Amino acid sequence: MIMLSATEIQKIIPHRYPMLLVDRILELEPMKRAVGIKNVTITEPFFQGHFPGQPVMPGVLILEAMAQVGAVATLYPAENRGKVALFASIDRVKFRKPVVPGDQLRMVAELIKIRGGMGKLWCEAFVDDQLVAEGELMFAMG
Repeated sequence: MIMLSATEIQKIIPHRYPMLLVDRILELEPMKRAVGIKNVTITEPFFQGHFPGQPVMPGVLILEAMAQVGAVATLYPAENRGKVALFASIDRVKFRKPVVPGDQLRMVAELIKIRGGMGKLWCEAFVDDQLVAEGELMFAMG
């Protein structure tokens, strides 16, 4: 099983602070599946305004973090390095529990299909083994 540090992740996807939302890849099966983590801290820039006195990680950033884990699985092979995966559609998304400072977000992304430059992922995010978000993400790779 392949594991990747934040530095190694940055060799695969173009995201950088403050938009790099994956700290480590715990499991990687290229073009199939990846599991990654994001340590959510009170120092995240989005907590300044979301929400003062009651910080909650924005759902759209949870989706972005899940997509980044899926992008690592998809862009890891040498033939895909240097490409970018962009959202094409998002379906069947559910947010089940707020993510707050101190949580460790564990994201699982599984590649459902890829054809040409289009792909589809099923993603789930967990905190302490409790499902907090899930959805189907379609992307265009170019």
